[in-house]
Amino acid sequence: MSPRSFRRVVVVLAATVGVAACSADAVSPLPVQPPGPTRSTPTAAATSAIPTPTGPPSRPPPTSARPVPAPPAPTRTRGTPRTTPPPTDATPACQGAVRYDLPLAETEIELLKSLCFATGAVLRIQGIGPGLVTVDRPELVSQQYEAGVVDIRFVRAGTVAVTIPKDGREHTITVVVR
Repeated sequence: MSPRSFRRVVVVLAATVGVAACSADAVSPLPVQPPGPTRSTPTAAATSAIPTPTGPPSRPPPTSARPVPAPPAPTRTRGTPRTTPPPTDATPACQGAVRYDLPLAETEIELLKSLCFATGAVLRIQGIGPGLVTVDRPELVSQQYEAGVVDIRFVRAGTVAVTIPKDGREHTITVVVR
């Protein structure tokens, strides 16, 4: 068979299969589908307009009787621990990397004993003079003063005691940085 005649046979078969799929003849349902209502026979005028295939009836594709294997169970690997840093999202007990404003004129500082922040948070103490706020671990913070405001940025994880003088007393706030 020449390549040209082979192409013609393929085109004719493709056209026949395409036309067969569009016919109005009733087909049997697939094995997984419940049988539905059958179609009525088309009228003579409709039958003459629709060509009918002359080949054997089409069959559904064969199905495999083999069961589908289950996916493998997850395995635990031992060795290198996780290297991603812990999340810095806020939790109910600990805030994220936020700015916490502490206006001394409006706050009962005696009631504030501890805070928890993520690395990168800023404690902004408003209404205090320069050099009055101290921290016990300066390597964990970056501290800056300007116009009555002290900004303490927590740059590393750890625990920092922030001491603030007010009304002749020193008040210490323990800040946990995660």
